[in-house]
Amino acid sequence: MSKLIVIGGGAAGFFCAINAARLNPSLQVTIVEKTSKLLAKVRVSGGGRCNVTHACFQIPALVKKYPRGTNLLKKSFHQFNTAHCVSWFEERGVKLKTEADNRMFSITDSSQTIIDCLLREASKYKVEILMNREVKQLARVNDEWQLVCSDNSLITADYVCVACGGYPKSAMFEWLTRLGHSIEEPVPSLFTFNIPNNPITKLMGVSVEQATVKIVGSKLSDEGPLLVTHWGMSGPAILKLSAWGARELANKNYHFNILVNWLSSYNEQTLRDQWQLLRNEKSAQKIGNRNPFNLPSRLWIYLLNESGINEEIRWADLPGKEQNKLIKNLTAQEFEVKGKTTFKEEFVTCGGIKLSEVDANTMQSKIVPNVYFAGEILDVDGITGGFNFQHAWTSGWIAAKAIAEPE
Repeated sequence: MSKLIVIGGGAAGFFCAINAARLNPSLQVTIVEKTSKLLAKVRVSGGGRCNVTHACFQIPALVKKYPRGTNLLKKSFHQFNTAHCVSWFEERGVKLKTEADNRMFSITDSSQTIIDCLLREASKYKVEILMNREVKQLARVNDEWQLVCSDNSLITADYVCVACGGYPKSAMFEWLTRLGHSIEEPVPSLFTFNIPNNPITKLMGVSVEQATVKIVGSKLSDEGPLLVTHWGMSGPAILKLSAWGARELANKNYHFNILVNWLSSYNEQTLRDQWQLLRNEKSAQKIGNRNPFNLPSRLWIYLLNESGINEEIRWADLPGKEQNKLIKNLTAQEFEVKGKTTFKEEFVTCGGIKLSEVDANTMQSKIVPNVYFAGEILDVDGITGGFNFQHAWTSGWIAAKAIAEPE
């Protein structure tokens, strides 16, 4: 009987293990997890609801959601994509729903539903699970793989799938580089921006549905919901920008300036063109009472203060200098970012095993036989919104199929 060891009890590892066991009943499958928790990211993602995937069903559009890994994903998504993922869960009694922003969740709104489904499959197909064991070494001995664990136990396997998640430091990849694999240097992705000692942080909790954020001195720009926090800024606009700019921002040591356009539908010129009309419409009203842009009132008052405008003044009496400053602040307010904060427990790395060393059709190593990779250990990462889980399901499924049905 052939043996498969899956290293890592997260989304990619589980998906590989249960699908391999299902597709080949004569395969003995074991998951080795270094912690005392299984599916930890599945549990906490989406505020405990688990953002399973994203309702993006066209492969060309889907691959554009990944700052790294596009060429591999173009091939792998043909085998298992969002539509396959939705069907896979529905066939096992887990219905998914699509929210307004196209993120997909279980209709129960609980990550436990996804965890229970995966655990049921593991039990059904007799997948063994070993906890609190970290694999320290992987060596080829007499046509099989030997895994040395942190408790000094020795496990042998015909096939190994490495699905242990991303590592924050290069040194942690050493047990894999010893096999001959090379890595892309890991740096954080999906993080929020720290803006220390700036009055904006007094507005913590204020959010804008559509803002545009640009990094000064670069081509990096993104838009979407923006949330002000007590340390700076978060929300999809910031998180997407952090993913696309992961390497560039690491090189800047997370010290850079951003321009925030609080009104994505305008730029400075188009707002200036519209301004006279707004002044005429609201001429007798106090400028602080209500803003014509549907911005949160606390943000509006803050922007007036930042522009040196008394909120009691009437629109008609707004001086030209202050008006210009307000237009600038609305469409291109500059902030100095100093540092980052990891987004909750949803830690994602940019970097990992070099994709040129992995067969996109099977997820097998091109360097050593019968070793496969799945999930975040690879140099693939997506923006926020369920894309990282989709890659985990896809790569886990492809590895499982290749292992279960060897040619």
